[in-house]
Amino acid sequence: MVGQERVHASSGRGRPAGGSEGKRIAIVQAARRLFLRDGFERVSVDAIAAEAGVSKRTIYNHYRDKERLFLDVIGETYDSMIGAVVALMDKYLTDLPDEAVEDGIIEFSREVALFAARTPERPAVIRLMMSEAPHFPALLGVEARPRGITAAIAERLARLDSRGLLDVPEPVDAANHLFALTMGQVNNRSMYGAIKLSEEEVNQMATSGARAFLRAYRPR
Repeated sequence: MVGQERVHASSGRGRPAGGSEGKRIAIVQAARRLFLRDGFERVSVDAIAAEAGVSKRTIYNHYRDKERLFLDVIGETYDSMIGAVVALMDKYLTDLPDEAVEDGIIEFSREVALFAARTPERPAVIRLMMSEAPHFPALLGVEARPRGITAAIAERLARLDSRGLLDVPEPVDAANHLFALTMGQVNNRSMYGAIKLSEEEVNQMATSGARAFLRAYRPR
Protein backbone atom coordinates (compact mmCIF):
# COMPACT_ATOMS: atom_id res chain seq x y z
CA MET A 1 0.00 0.00 0.00
CA VAL A 2 0.98 3.63 -0.47
CA GLY A 3 1.26 4.16 3.27
CA GLN A 4 2.94 0.84 3.99
CA GLU A 5 6.23 1.31 2.18
CA ARG A 6 8.99 0.83 4.73
CA VAL A 7 11.43 3.35 3.31
CA HIS A 8 10.19 6.90 3.58
CA ALA A 9 11.22 10.00 1.69
CA SER A 10 13.18 12.43 3.79
CA SER A 11 11.42 15.60 2.56
CA GLY A 12 14.78 17.20 1.96
CA ARG A 13 16.13 16.31 5.45
CA GLY A 14 19.20 14.19 4.60
CA ARG A 15 19.59 11.23 2.31
CA PRO A 16 17.14 8.30 2.31
CA ALA A 17 18.40 4.96 3.58
CA GLY A 18 18.18 1.68 1.71
CA GLY A 19 20.62 2.06 -1.18
CA SER A 20 19.42 2.36 -4.76
CA GLU A 21 15.96 0.91 -4.10
CA GLY A 22 15.55 3.08 -1.04
CA LYS A 23 16.33 6.14 -3.13
CA ARG A 24 13.90 5.03 -5.83
CA ILE A 25 11.11 4.65 -3.26
CA ALA A 26 11.97 8.05 -1.78
CA ILE A 27 11.75 9.58 -5.26
CA VAL A 28 8.37 7.96 -5.95
CA GLN A 29 6.94 9.07 -2.61
CA ALA A 30 8.21 12.62 -3.02
CA ALA A 31 6.97 12.84 -6.60
CA ARG A 32 3.58 11.46 -5.58
CA ARG A 33 3.17 14.11 -2.89
CA LEU A 34 4.15 16.95 -5.21
CA PHE A 35 2.21 15.75 -8.28
CA LEU A 36 -0.97 15.22 -6.24
CA ARG A 37 -0.61 18.62 -4.63
CA ASP A 38 0.53 20.74 -7.56
CA GLY A 39 -0.15 18.78 -10.76
CA PHE A 40 2.35 17.73 -13.39
CA GLU A 41 3.35 21.03 -14.98
CA ARG A 42 4.06 22.95 -11.78
CA VAL A 43 6.39 20.31 -10.32
CA SER A 44 10.06 20.44 -11.34
CA VAL A 45 12.63 17.67 -11.13
CA ASP A 46 14.63 19.96 -8.84
CA ALA A 47 11.67 20.16 -6.44
CA ILE A 48 11.27 16.37 -6.45
CA ALA A 49 14.98 15.91 -5.74
CA ALA A 50 14.83 18.33 -2.81
CA GLU A 51 11.70 16.67 -1.43
CA ALA A 52 13.21 13.20 -1.75
CA GLY A 53 16.61 14.15 -0.35
CA VAL A 54 18.47 12.96 -3.46
CA SER A 55 20.34 14.59 -6.28
CA LYS A 56 18.75 15.46 -9.60
CA ARG A 57 21.21 13.06 -11.24
CA THR A 58 19.91 10.24 -9.04
CA ILE A 59 16.39 10.83 -10.36
CA TYR A 60 17.62 10.63 -13.93
CA ASN A 61 19.51 7.45 -13.11
CA HIS A 62 16.16 5.85 -12.25
CA TYR A 63 13.85 7.66 -14.68
CA ARG A 64 14.72 8.99 -18.10
CA ASP A 65 12.52 12.10 -17.69
CA LYS A 66 9.78 13.67 -15.59
CA GLU A 67 7.09 12.21 -17.84
CA ARG A 68 8.28 8.63 -17.20
CA LEU A 69 8.44 9.31 -13.46
CA PHE A 70 4.91 10.70 -13.52
CA LEU A 71 3.51 7.65 -15.31
CA ASP A 72 5.32 5.27 -12.98
CA VAL A 73 4.06 7.13 -9.90
CA ILE A 74 0.48 6.93 -11.12
CA GLY A 75 0.86 3.28 -12.09
CA GLU A 76 2.45 2.24 -8.79
CA THR A 77 -0.20 4.11 -6.81
CA TYR A 78 -2.97 2.39 -8.74
CA ASP A 79 -1.31 -1.00 -8.36
CA SER A 80 -1.04 -0.63 -4.58
CA MET A 81 -4.75 0.21 -4.36
CA ILE A 82 -5.66 -2.69 -6.62
CA GLY A 83 -3.61 -4.99 -4.40
CA ALA A 84 -5.78 -4.00 -1.44
CA VAL A 85 -8.95 -4.77 -3.41
CA VAL A 86 -7.57 -8.18 -4.42
CA ALA A 87 -6.91 -8.97 -0.76
CA LEU A 88 -10.53 -8.12 0.08
CA MET A 89 -11.71 -10.19 -2.87
CA ASP A 90 -9.73 -13.16 -1.61
CA LYS A 91 -11.19 -12.70 1.86
CA TYR A 92 -14.86 -12.22 0.98
CA LEU A 93 -15.48 -13.67 -2.51
CA THR A 94 -13.27 -16.76 -2.64
CA ASP A 95 -14.30 -20.26 -1.48
CA LEU A 96 -17.54 -19.01 0.06
CA PRO A 97 -19.73 -21.58 1.83
CA ASP A 98 -23.20 -21.77 0.27
CA GLU A 99 -24.85 -20.02 3.21
CA ALA A 100 -22.32 -17.16 3.22
CA VAL A 101 -22.79 -15.84 -0.32
CA GLU A 102 -25.06 -12.94 0.58
CA ASP A 103 -22.97 -11.84 3.55
CA GLY A 104 -19.76 -12.24 1.55
CA ILE A 105 -20.90 -10.00 -1.30
CA ILE A 106 -22.25 -7.38 1.10
CA GLU A 107 -19.10 -7.37 3.23
CA PHE A 108 -16.85 -7.20 0.18
CA SER A 109 -18.82 -4.23 -1.16
CA ARG A 110 -18.72 -2.45 2.20
CA GLU A 111 -15.02 -3.00 2.78
CA VAL A 112 -14.01 -1.90 -0.72
CA ALA A 113 -16.14 1.24 -0.41
CA LEU A 114 -14.72 2.03 3.03
CA PHE A 115 -11.18 1.43 1.80
CA ALA A 116 -11.74 3.86 -1.07
CA ALA A 117 -13.29 6.45 1.24
CA ARG A 118 -10.38 6.19 3.68
CA THR A 119 -7.64 6.41 1.02
CA PRO A 120 -6.99 10.08 0.26
CA GLU A 121 -4.63 9.23 -2.60
CA ARG A 122 -7.44 7.60 -4.59
CA PRO A 123 -9.60 10.65 -5.39
CA ALA A 124 -6.50 12.79 -5.78
CA VAL A 125 -5.03 10.34 -8.30
CA ILE A 126 -8.33 10.11 -10.20
CA ARG A 127 -8.62 13.90 -10.42
CA LEU A 128 -4.98 14.19 -11.51
CA MET A 129 -5.46 11.56 -14.20
CA MET A 130 -8.58 13.28 -15.50
CA SER A 131 -6.79 16.61 -15.76
CA GLU A 132 -3.62 15.21 -17.36
CA ALA A 133 -5.10 12.51 -19.62
CA PRO A 134 -5.34 14.80 -22.69
CA HIS A 135 -1.56 15.31 -22.49
CA PHE A 136 -0.65 11.72 -21.58
CA PRO A 137 -2.27 9.11 -23.84
CA ALA A 138 -0.21 6.51 -21.95
CA LEU A 139 -2.47 7.12 -18.94
CA LEU A 140 -5.06 5.05 -20.77
CA GLY A 141 -2.90 2.05 -19.97
CA VAL A 142 -3.04 2.93 -16.29
CA GLU A 143 -6.80 3.32 -16.47
CA ALA A 144 -6.99 -0.21 -17.87
CA ARG A 145 -5.66 -1.67 -14.61
CA PRO A 146 -9.05 -1.61 -12.83
CA ARG A 147 -10.46 -3.70 -15.68
CA GLY A 148 -8.28 -6.49 -14.36
CA ILE A 149 -10.14 -6.19 -11.06
CA THR A 150 -13.45 -6.38 -12.90
CA ALA A 151 -12.30 -9.55 -14.62
CA ALA A 152 -11.20 -11.06 -11.29
CA ILE A 153 -14.56 -10.26 -9.69
CA ALA A 154 -16.33 -11.68 -12.75
CA GLU A 155 -14.35 -14.90 -12.36
CA ARG A 156 -15.51 -15.29 -8.77
CA LEU A 157 -19.10 -14.51 -9.66
CA ALA A 158 -18.92 -17.12 -12.41
CA ARG A 159 -17.79 -19.70 -9.84
CA LEU A 160 -20.81 -18.87 -7.70
CA ASP A 161 -22.98 -19.22 -10.81
CA SER A 162 -21.52 -22.68 -11.49
CA ARG A 163 -22.54 -23.72 -7.98
CA GLY A 164 -26.09 -22.48 -8.53
CA LEU A 165 -25.71 -19.74 -5.92
CA LEU A 166 -26.01 -16.87 -8.40
CA ASP A 167 -27.57 -16.59 -11.84
CA VAL A 168 -24.84 -14.79 -13.79
CA PRO A 169 -25.14 -15.35 -17.55
CA GLU A 170 -22.63 -12.55 -18.29
CA PRO A 171 -20.09 -12.41 -15.44
CA VAL A 172 -18.28 -9.27 -16.65
CA ASP A 173 -21.59 -7.40 -16.92
CA ALA A 174 -22.50 -8.62 -13.44
CA ALA A 175 -19.15 -7.43 -12.03
CA ASN A 176 -19.70 -4.01 -13.59
CA HIS A 177 -23.21 -3.89 -12.15
CA LEU A 178 -21.89 -4.72 -8.68
CA PHE A 179 -19.36 -1.90 -8.98
CA ALA A 180 -21.92 0.59 -10.30
CA LEU A 181 -24.42 -0.18 -7.55
CA THR A 182 -21.84 0.11 -4.77
CA MET A 183 -18.69 2.08 -5.57
CA GLY A 184 -20.52 3.97 -8.30
CA GLN A 185 -22.93 5.35 -5.72
CA VAL A 186 -20.08 6.37 -3.43
CA ASN A 187 -18.16 8.02 -6.27
CA ASN A 188 -21.20 9.98 -7.44
CA ARG A 189 -22.29 11.09 -3.97
CA SER A 190 -18.79 12.16 -2.95
CA MET A 191 -17.88 13.59 -6.37
CA TYR A 192 -14.89 11.23 -6.40
CA GLY A 193 -13.77 12.22 -2.93
CA ALA A 194 -14.32 15.97 -3.18
CA ILE A 195 -17.15 15.69 -0.61
CA LYS A 196 -16.29 13.78 2.55
CA LEU A 197 -18.81 11.07 3.42
CA SER A 198 -19.32 9.55 6.85
CA GLU A 199 -18.58 5.90 7.42
CA GLU A 200 -22.28 5.37 8.03
CA GLU A 201 -23.17 6.89 4.64
CA VAL A 202 -20.59 4.75 2.83
CA ASN A 203 -21.82 1.62 4.61
CA GLN A 204 -25.42 2.37 3.75
CA MET A 205 -24.76 2.97 0.06
CA ALA A 206 -22.53 -0.07 -0.36
CA THR A 207 -24.94 -2.33 1.52
CA SER A 208 -28.03 -1.16 -0.33
CA GLY A 209 -26.22 -1.50 -3.65
CA ALA A 210 -25.01 -5.02 -2.84
CA ARG A 211 -28.52 -6.04 -1.84
CA ALA A 212 -29.91 -4.65 -5.09
CA PHE A 213 -27.27 -6.69 -6.94
CA LEU A 214 -28.30 -9.83 -5.06
CA ARG A 215 -31.97 -9.27 -5.85
CA ALA A 216 -31.06 -9.11 -9.52
CA TYR A 217 -28.67 -12.08 -9.59
CA ARG A 218 -29.88 -14.58 -7.04
CA PRO A 219 -31.47 -17.62 -8.71
CA ARG A 220 -35.25 -17.37 -9.06
